[in-house]
Amino acid sequence: MISRGLGLQTSATNDRSKKMNPTNLIRQRWALGALALLMALTRFHHEGTPFALPDASLAVFFLAGFYANRPRHFVALLVLALAVDYLAIAGFGVDDYCLSPAYAFLIPTYGVMWWAGVWLSGQSSQPWLSYIAKLAGALGASTSVAFLVSNASFFWFSGKLASVGFFEYAQGLSSEYLPYVGAAAVYAMLGLGLGAMLSAVAAGARLGGMETR
Repeated sequence: MISRGLGLQTSATNDRSKKMNPTNLIRQRWALGALALLMALTRFHHEGTPFALPDASLAVFFLAGFYANRPRHFVALLVLALAVDYLAIAGFGVDDYCLSPAYAFLIPTYGVMWWAGVWLSGQSSQPWLSYIAKLAGALGASTSVAFLVSNASFFWFSGKLASVGFFEYAQGLSSEYLPYVGAAAVYAMLGLGLGAMLSAVAAGARLGGMETR
């Protein structure tokens, strides 16, 4: 019992040391900065136009959970999303139709994405095929739940759809589901692929440095 307790304590200590490693902290900050920039650049036009990329916010929170999974990072990104929306509406004249009491449900919507990224970050030691299956499952499930939460909350709490029936509303949304999930999946896969490539380059550089000593 004592040896098991010491083993758990050592494991926890190693996990904390890994999180507090200066190199890991620098990587987290770079990842968070890149994700914040991506969200700021794509959030102004939520529907996408020939001159604007689709909103990357869902994927940003998923990737933030994966690469920078501290609660304060989640809060920081929420504040940034609010600031970008305020600037878009107040400074650039973007339509404020989406602002309503349902806006508060963006917190659980993005929370689902962030939690899925956090969970996936703990699966990296799994066999490759198992990891890919878990990645697909986590991304598909989280974006589907996010779609349901954001749209159901807007229907019930926005006060802007009183004359629209639920089934009529759901039917209208059916054509938006695949683009919603697809855009998040593309951004997330690009982010994960880029992260894996940069990690491989860094590992190769470290190995090369060791061989020259």
